[in-house]
Amino acid sequence: MNDVFMKCLFEFIGTAILVLFGDGVVASTVLKKSKGENGGWVVITIAWGLAVMLGVFIAGPYSGAHLNPAVTLGLAAAGTFSWSLVLPYIVAQMLGGFVGAVLVYAYYKNHYDATEDPATKLGTFCTSPAIRSYGRNFFNEVLGTFVLVFVILALATSGNTPEIGMGALGAFPVTMLIVALGMSLGGTTGYAINPARDLSPRIAHALLPIKGKGSSDWAYSWVPTFGPIVGGLLAAGLYVLIF
Repeated sequence: MNDVFMKCLFEFIGTAILVLFGDGVVASTVLKKSKGENGGWVVITIAWGLAVMLGVFIAGPYSGAHLNPAVTLGLAAAGTFSWSLVLPYIVAQMLGGFVGAVLVYAYYKNHYDATEDPATKLGTFCTSPAIRSYGRNFFNEVLGTFVLVFVILALATSGNTPEIGMGALGAFPVTMLIVALGMSLGGTTGYAINPARDLSPRIAHALLPIKGKGSSDWAYSWVPTFGPIVGGLLAAGLYVLIF
């Protein structure tokens, strides 16, 4: 099987699993009549960390487990990943994010129907700010993703693994990193830090026949899309400057 196709296939599967479990825990804790309803922020942040861990377990040995366009762009800008693979990786990640979100909807269909609030339904697909302030929200996403990518670059060197990405850190360290990001820096915007985890599910929300779904909040969508990209590139710049 073609090596590039294999890498992209595992980026697709890993990102789909990441979103299935990540958006899935949000659906479990906020949708009506779910046994997990009102589980709270701690449950969400821990499960998001575990969601990334599962994606890393799947994709790490084959693609490096970027699972995030901001990570892929940051690693390429830092010189630790081939620019020729950037577009195929991002396409695979975005498709994986879309499929993962569709699976969450299919799994929780009855609970979406039982939930009246459109914002609650949207929140199971993508992020929205606790306080809407586009400039501040953008800064939050930039900083959160900067931390993510800089830690990956600082710890995952070419001497550790032939494929540089989140998989280079090992599943446990990256799990702790995502949990820490969520608990410490996630309260403002919901810490998208990943366009494949926000934009792709947002598109799924717009396309799916969700009862009473309301707006997909496209006015905000640029923040969790471009904020992570800028954060990833800034992290790459600092990494190159220091190392």
